[in-house]
Parts: sequence; structure tokens; C-alpha cells
Amino acid sequence: MTQLRQLDMKRVTEEERRMASVVAKKEEEKKRESQKQSLLKEKKRLTINNVARHWDLQQRVANNATNQDRKDSASPPQDPCQTEGSTTSPFPEDTGAVDSGITSALQGLSVIDTHLVEVDGDTLSLYGSGALESLDRNWSVQTAGMITTVSFTFIEFDEIVQVLPKLKIKFPNSLHLKFKETNLVMLQQFNALAQLRRMDQLTVDPQGNPVVNFTLWKYYVLFRLSHFSMQKINGTEVTQNDMIMAERLFGILAHVASSELPQYRLISILGDARKKQFRYLLETKGKKPGIVNEENNDSKRLVGENTNRATLNYTTREFYNEKLEDIKEKKKFCKMYIEDLMKEATEVNMKNEALQKLWPQMFIELVRDAVIEIRNKNSYMKLCLQQITDQK
Repeated sequence: MTQLRQLDMKRVTEEERRMASVVAKKEEEKKRESQKQSLLKEKKRLTINNVARHWDLQQRVANNATNQDRKDSASPPQDPCQTEGSTTSPFPEDTGAVDSGITSALQGLSVIDTHLVEVDGDTLSLYGSGALESLDRNWSVQTAGMITTVSFTFIEFDEIVQVLPKLKIKFPNSLHLKFKETNLVMLQQFNALAQLRRMDQLTVDPQGNPVVNFTLWKYYVLFRLSHFSMQKINGTEVTQNDMIMAERLFGILAHVASSELPQYRLISILGDARKKQFRYLLETKGKKPGIVNEENNDSKRLVGENTNRATLNYTTREFYNEKLEDIKEKKKFCKMYIEDLMKEATEVNMKNEALQKLWPQMFIELVRDAVIEIRNKNSYMKLCLQQITDQK
């Protein structure tokens, strides 16, 4: 109340007016900051909800494509992006009451933002496949060095694999990877993580990752990524007994894979391993002993990947499906070819049996016809000469 002259029967001084103005400005700034935080929080919530809806729609379309033999009598699903609140957010948050002042600013966010990139402390969170493009940015050295945890949500694992080389370059200190709603469905998908520089922790959320339903998935991860010397999987400490069990369970698998691999592929893998080792030796040559000791663990991770394990490669789902289709076509061809051979062999056998039954009578008839034909020598000679003349 800037026009107020007296308060509680006392004259209002200029000092009191100035102090009141300062307090009022602080309260206004505090309110604006609170409003800004509410706006950002609500924007994040709506963006994640929209990413979740797009992901849900994408999964339903994929499921329908892989199950074409099922006839769905219900009407086609409505695009959840067109109906607000049609899909429950997998990230429930306390929405609270949104001020009317920011409601207008939030309108349309649910159909505009299809991905989200968030840096919170030492964690980089990526929501939606579009967020992977953020790895192409020029991140500041300070921010990139601060990131130790990278979280992927609502992104196909096959798409994540394509950016793993960028990940180890952009964020050299990243040690912990998190996957939620990424369609991890097969153990062989974990083979792709071997191309990372280092990794101490792995978290695979059961939501959207059916692979965690396999009892031995953790042991396979420890076996395939043993050169990382992982410390935790899904928050549980890795023990020496776990490593022994992993080797016992899957050691034969790597041996079989390497023995079945073509020689040129095996030589190629051995060549890559030797190149890494040679590069490491060149880099460490001339360094002080203390520095070498500090980097000893990392260097082991770089060159320590067992060759047998390296033969357990990663293949994308498209390539895997194409391979399955190719195998089906080959099986179909082989089946038809064997059936034709069996049919031909059966016909030959039937003809042979029929010949064995008819041959005695046929032989007698042949001998009889030949004797009758040459019985009259002159007639037979004329017949032969006539045949020779006709041939000319």
C-alpha cells in the first residue's frame, strides 16, 4: 500500500517504505521462482507422459505386426496422443494444483515434446528415441566429466546400441547404465555392451525388459562382461562366487561359439584384440610407474576381453529375424528336396520290383522272338538289308 501515510497511529517513515519494498520484491522473486519450478515440473511430467504414450502405441503396433495370425474383433486402438489421460503415466508424480497462470503455457506440451533429456547431478536421463540425438551436442567438459550414470527409458535397445560408441567418447567417466522400457528380450543383446570403455554397475528394470525373467541373466552378464569387473547388478553386490558360477554355467558356450566360428572371423577378432593390446603398450610406454599403476584396471578392461567371449557377438533384432526367415526358407527347401528324393526312390523301387516279377516271362518272350526271327536265314538277311537301306 504505497499511499499509506500512517500505520498503527504512527507515521510511516521512508526507511520503512524502503524495507517493505525490498521484502515485497524478494517475495515476488520467490513466487516467480516457485512458479517457474512448478512449470518445469509439470512440463517434465507431461513430456514423460507423452513419451510413454508414444512408446505404448509403438509397442502395440509392433505386437500387432508380429501376431498377424490373430484376428482382433475389437475396433482399432485410438491414438493415445489425441486423448489426454488415456494412458496412465508409468512415472506417477504428485501433480498437485497447477496455477492458472501456467496452465496456458502447458497447453499443447503433450503433443509437441516426444523426448526429454535431463541432467540431474551426475545422472543423464534420456526419454524417447529422439533424446539420443543429444549425444551429438557439444557438451561442456565439466558437464561431460561429471556424468557417471546414464539412464535410458522408452528407447529401443537396438537404437541404443548405435550410440554406445558416442557414449564412451562423450562421457568417459560413465560407469553406471540403466535401462527401463527398452525391450531387452534376449541374452545376446547384452553382448553389445562389451564395446563400452568401462562399466561398474548395470541396472535393468523389469518393466519393459522381459530378459530379467530369465533366472540366469545376471550370470550371463557377468560372464560376457567379465573384463569390466562389474561391482553391482540391479543394486546387488557382485561376489567372487557369482563370477565362478557364471564361468561354470556359460564357459562351454563361449568354447562352442569360437569352435563353430569360421576361421576368417576368428582371425579378425584375434586381430582386434591384438591391436588393442599393442595400442595399450604404446600408450603406457614411457609413463611413470605410478601413473601406469593407477590406470592398470582400465587397461585390463581394454585388452582383457577373452577371445572366446568376443565371439559372442550382438545382432540386431531385424538381422535376427531375417536370419530366422532364411533358416525357415532353407528348411522348407530341404524338406521339399528330401521329399522329392524319397518319391523318386520309391518309384524306382516299385519299378524294380515290377521288373523282377515280369523279367522271367519277358526273357522267354525275347528269346522266342529272336529264334523265330532268324529261323529263316534268307528272309532275315533280306530284312536286315532292307533296314540298312531305309536308314540311308
